Amino acid sequence: MKKIVLFLVFVLSVNLQAQQRPKLVVGIVVDQMKTEYLYRFSDDFSANGFKRLMDNGYTFHNMHYNYMPTYTAPGHASIYTGATPSVHGIVGNGWFNRTSGKQMYCTDDASVSTLGNGTKEEGAMSPLNLQATTVTDELKMATNFKGKVIGMSMKDRGAILPAGHFADWAFWFSSTGAFISSSFYGKELPNWVTKFNDEKKFMPYLNKGWDLYKPASTYNESMADNNPYEGKLYGSETPTMPYNLKNMYDKNGAGVIRSTPFGNDLLAEFAKEAIVREELGKDNITDFLTVSFSSTDYVGHLLGPRSMELQDTYLRLDQTIADFLTYLDKTVGKDNYLLFLTADHAGAENVGYLKDNKYAVDYISAKNIRKSLTEFSTKTFGADLVLNYSNFNLFFNKEVIKSKGLDLMKVKQSFKDYLMTQDYIKRVYTEEEILSSTGADYFLNFIFKGYDPTQNGDLVLLEKTGYSEHALLGTSHGTPFSYDTHVPAIFYGWNIKAGESFSKEEITSIAPTISQKIKISFPNGTESNVLEEVLNK
Repeated sequence: MKKIVLFLVFVLSVNLQAQQRPKLVVGIVVDQMKTEYLYRFSDDFSANGFKRLMDNGYTFHNMHYNYMPTYTAPGHASIYTGATPSVHGIVGNGWFNRTSGKQMYCTDDASVSTLGNGTKEEGAMSPLNLQATTVTDELKMATNFKGKVIGMSMKDRGAILPAGHFADWAFWFSSTGAFISSSFYGKELPNWVTKFNDEKKFMPYLNKGWDLYKPASTYNESMADNNPYEGKLYGSETPTMPYNLKNMYDKNGAGVIRSTPFGNDLLAEFAKEAIVREELGKDNITDFLTVSFSSTDYVGHLLGPRSMELQDTYLRLDQTIADFLTYLDKTVGKDNYLLFLTADHAGAENVGYLKDNKYAVDYISAKNIRKSLTEFSTKTFGADLVLNYSNFNLFFNKEVIKSKGLDLMKVKQSFKDYLMTQDYIKRVYTEEEILSSTGADYFLNFIFKGYDPTQNGDLVLLEKTGYSEHALLGTSHGTPFSYDTHVPAIFYGWNIKAGESFSKEEITSIAPTISQKIKISFPNGTESNVLEEVLNK
């Protein structure tokens, strides 16, 4: 009897130890997803996708980004580091760097090379420019590098930044139609990836084409299929269903799948393959899979948030998620995985749509802003003092300013005064004002958290709500306003109780919450605010 009792105590101890962490953590990012889509399309969702997550998981209805600029790369970095661009250093997708005086891309790394069938440039990528650790990094260290971490996306930045510095692999989709990686992660692609690529699994989707997933009457939450606010998909005559994707592929290559819902389906297929081939969630050492669905962003940018194509993309993604959850149930076990779903940013309404409905906003191109600044500078100072304008940042040419004997502070103030006379400007902040922020200025606090003085500009512009530097068709994002910051946040699965919160929360809470939940160290740059509702079993 004593031996039996000791054995039962041992088994109970092992089980309790195993329960300290799930077998697998899955992080899902839906690129450019507004929280509103969970409500607007709800009647047409199935019971097993987004609704299953919301009904059985914990939903934060009022989750926001807490910095500017709200772009894809900073978003992914902030979700997984629990820090803002001022700390993790990813201040845009691509940006002009004041220290180097050159344009750079978020995941560029000239020291590594492409693995797989991609171009030289597509694979010269790594997390080199990410200055903070991720929750995935901390898991690697917590498991003595025994837990696997794999990141994947149709976009390089959506795969690389969430996977962190210590990932086993990050995979992204190339223009050739293959998932590729870089020599940062290994010497050659795993055999299963090569086999997956060889089967050209994207072709059945392209051969079938893109038509409405459900009857046209279902799409009454969207505008008419042909409206003046949508762009045209790869040269289509009109922005209307159905789309002949095979013809588009013949003219443009496999990359066309990114701008269709089927980019999400292809990625989900790839994720399932990774779970099996890499044996994710098969033992009691926690693994981490990051999946970023990018097609929603491509469709949103081109066709806008009120298009039938975007609604169709989300109805199809709902089914993709439902299928993926079922797959996780079968392969990892229903109670063995912890999943969260969020977005890297949301997106604005189309400017033309707002104007036509009598909202006094406008489109202002970055090119025209740069031109007006040059004209002002030449008229005022007799020279063009502008080195670069991009991502709402204005950089001055310090050498020209010095050569003309001008005072930099007076130049900054002069440009600021000029910009404040422009209809589209809400605020202009100098570097000195940004770095001396007390947090009392609501807008300045967003800019402060997105600002790195070694990389960003001398002035940062904040445009008025509703204005956009994006083209007249489709939509974009980047501002600190709610239409760009308000994203879904749902936690589901292992030790998550069902519930919902309407309190305002910040995106930088996700990484430390996951860290606390699975009992590992916080990412080293995080603000360490946690979502206590997720921590209650």
